[in-house]
Amino acid sequence: MAGRINDDDVKAVRDAVPIDAVVSEYLQLRNAGGGNLKGLCPFHDEKSPSFQVSPAKGLFHCFGCQEGGDTIAFVMKIDHLTFSETVERLAGQAGITLRYEEGGYNPSHQRGERIRLVEAHKIAADFYQEQLNGPEAEIGRAFLAARGFDQDAAAHFGVGYSPAGWDHLTRYLRGKGFSDKELISSGLSQDGRRGPIDRFRGRLMWPISDTSGDIVGFGARKLRDDDNGPKYLNTPETSIYKKSQVLYGIDLAKKDIAKASRAVVVEGYTDVMACHLAGVTTAIATCGTSFGNDHIKILRRLLMDNGSARVIFTFDGDAAGQKAALRAFEDDQKFAAETYIAIAPDNMDPCDLRLAKGDDAVRDLVEPRTPLFEFALRQIVGRYDLETPAGRAAALDEAAPVVAKIKTSSVQREVAVQLAGFVGILDQEFVVHRVNQLAQWARGRGDQRGPAPASRAGNAQHQQAQAPAVPPGPALNLRSPAHRTERELLKLALQKPALVSPAFDAYGVDEFTAPPYAAVRQCIAEAGGAELGVAETREYLVQVLDATPDDTVRKLVTELAVEVFHGKTIDESYAGQHLVNVRLRAVDRRIDDVQSSLARLGSNVAPDHLAAAQNEVWVLQQYAQSLRSHGADAL
Repeated sequence: MAGRINDDDVKAVRDAVPIDAVVSEYLQLRNAGGGNLKGLCPFHDEKSPSFQVSPAKGLFHCFGCQEGGDTIAFVMKIDHLTFSETVERLAGQAGITLRYEEGGYNPSHQRGERIRLVEAHKIAADFYQEQLNGPEAEIGRAFLAARGFDQDAAAHFGVGYSPAGWDHLTRYLRGKGFSDKELISSGLSQDGRRGPIDRFRGRLMWPISDTSGDIVGFGARKLRDDDNGPKYLNTPETSIYKKSQVLYGIDLAKKDIAKASRAVVVEGYTDVMACHLAGVTTAIATCGTSFGNDHIKILRRLLMDNGSARVIFTFDGDAAGQKAALRAFEDDQKFAAETYIAIAPDNMDPCDLRLAKGDDAVRDLVEPRTPLFEFALRQIVGRYDLETPAGRAAALDEAAPVVAKIKTSSVQREVAVQLAGFVGILDQEFVVHRVNQLAQWARGRGDQRGPAPASRAGNAQHQQAQAPAVPPGPALNLRSPAHRTERELLKLALQKPALVSPAFDAYGVDEFTAPPYAAVRQCIAEAGGAELGVAETREYLVQVLDATPDDTVRKLVTELAVEVFHGKTIDESYAGQHLVNVRLRAVDRRIDDVQSSLARLGSNVAPDHLAAAQNEVWVLQQYAQSLRSHGADAL
């Protein structure tokens, strides 16, 4: 078993890999003010960005789903890695050699599964690329040349060739130290009668990378007539390759997609190559599956759902392409971007179009022209004889429910008016009313299918029981002046400790009335106090996070560490005001507690206890008066 990674090396990895650089590999970030960045959260669906990153503090936090943490926590969460796997991966990116407390350098067979499988794919990709230069791969080079791709194009996209023998790659990877179990788990090999054999043999190979750029699978194209397999063979589902969650070319296209707020969805590997070589560097493709929900999530995070975002689909105009377009239109409402469809003349795909008419034709093809909803509705109504009343009625019967699924009422009305024109019904309001009725009926039916109120409440209780426990108390009641002030003071202690130190470290946990805030105060104390953060803010925040007792408190710490301040000027005066307000409320509460206790006891209180209590009240009152008169100078 591998030893524990040296703490100094973990710190070095945190410091060496900027969190904004890592997060930007997965989603587009924009300025959020105060030195923070924002984007669409990769951990839950949202239409407006509530996910914030603080590069200065090395932290992220989503104010929607409450996920938060540092660079390591982000990579662990998004790529489903263990702590050690994440540190090893980031260390590799930063060129840091890790030390282990037990046993020195970590041998390869002890490394995390994902890292091992990704490493196997990287070695396999290099192996395939080298094989493309050999005499056996002449058929592969001829295939590429016939489609307008030279050696430089093949190298740019990492295209390679898998030898036709049974176990060339398998033996090569064994020689690199990979076990048979790892080769089977990776999908690069499969079980044969005498042990593992190569999954891909005698095929042209395209490496498939995830959003971060790690190669996680391959697409393999048949070249020979005696190959009885499918035309395209992809890596099977593995722990690192899920075809519904990868887009071919996303690693090359993501920056331009974010910059241009535009994505072009094509159907195949050669179409992606043709588009990129023609200057359409926002092109991506699915890998042997239809364009679905997970693909939409990837693009939405890059497009940021701004009003100018465009997604252009380049489906073929044949029956299969029309079916794919209709399927894409069903998911259209999950985009905030506008969606279009582009169909080349003679139903050519981008690769064929580039060969026949050149790069300019490819660039012209993907200029938005036909909205996807218009194409989809025309495909539906085109199946009916619109010259007859019966045909128009039947077309409306099929198309109206599709329009009724549009969630935004203004858009729904606009599309309904256009549907009336497509069908040939002069009374536009009749069609609008029909669509509206169907939408209302669908909503009503959805309510009826839901559980009865009693069972709904019971289900909520069950879900609440399954969820992580939330600290008791009105932590989120920001209408309370006390809670607002406590929250702001904790933000100061986490984000600008120099403004509140050393006074803050003298504050007791009981001075924070909301239990979750008291828990955060306790974590700061256990980390060494706010004074620790004056010299090294990032390491201080790491220690506060390490002191958190559970995920709930941890998420609150990251939330407070990246949340913007309410004040316009955050200076010593602002900090002093909040220090005073929290302390003053604590003093007033103590005075009330003592006086209430004396009132309950009445004449039963012992004389010495009475004198001590009255003296405490007098001292506290004098202190409160001093705080009101002199502010932070009285602390």
